Amino acid sequence: MSKIIRTEPGPILSKAVEYHGFVYLPGITARDTSKDIKGQTADVLEQIDAMLELHGTDKTRMLQAIIWVKDIKERGAMNEVWTPWLPKDGAPVRACVQSEMAAPAVLVEIMITACK
Repeated sequence: MSKIIRTEPGPILSKAVEYHGFVYLPGITARDTSKDIKGQTADVLEQIDAMLELHGTDKTRMLQAIIWVKDIKERGAMNEVWTPWLPKDGAPVRACVQSEMAAPAVLVEIMITACK
């Protein structure tokens, strides 16, 4: 049976789960929610980079991204940070939708699946 590696498992979620060479990240939100959507997106992407590195991979190995934004009108501003962060010719499949967030100050949440 293949081993499942859970990073910092908590009562309701883990910070990452690795299985069969795939790394699944939860929806990640900004640590500083006083920032605008660009600042929050940059913070989230920094956290994604760190978690992927911890699991021996990086953004060049991303397969899928699911992005939730509080206001779909802010998608363009979020993309101004997202697009330059992506590796050249390495964009994952992606969904980006408007959603009511768990906390009012959260403007963006990003969930990633990558492989090693």
